[in-house]
Amino acid sequence: MGDIVPRELISLADDEGNSVTVNVLGRDRRWSAGLDAEIVVRTPFVSGRIDLVLSTSKLESWADALDRLDADEDVAWMEWDRGPSIWIQFSGERDCPEVVVEDESGSMVTVRVPLVPPDDWITDHRQRLHQAMAHWVPMLSAD
Repeated sequence: MGDIVPRELISLADDEGNSVTVNVLGRDRRWSAGLDAEIVVRTPFVSGRIDLVLSTSKLESWADALDRLDADEDVAWMEWDRGPSIWIQFSGERDCPEVVVEDESGSMVTVRVPLVPPDDWITDHRQRLHQAMAHWVPMLSAD
């Protein structure tokens, strides 16, 4: 019972009160190969959340995105899936790093969150992903 269930897959925040997180909530009740999750955006100006379902392939594509980010490339994660997308850009519209959460297929809302993540954030997120996959993927069916 001492095992900690990995919940925060993504946690990007700055000292200005801006943050974007992706939280794994548990197994999806409707789809045995999915995980219920949420994207939460918090800023001093606007806050919101949106549900999504994560699959093994989405987790693997996050690993690929982290590799590209480590090579100083901007990335879009879940861009071609139904549901929300997350873009991480090193030089956003205001010449600072930003995270863009887009829900084109649902609410049609896009939120840009300028934030400067800590220096070791990619290493931290690789560890978060490894822990999440080790815990959650064995519970998912391949259906």
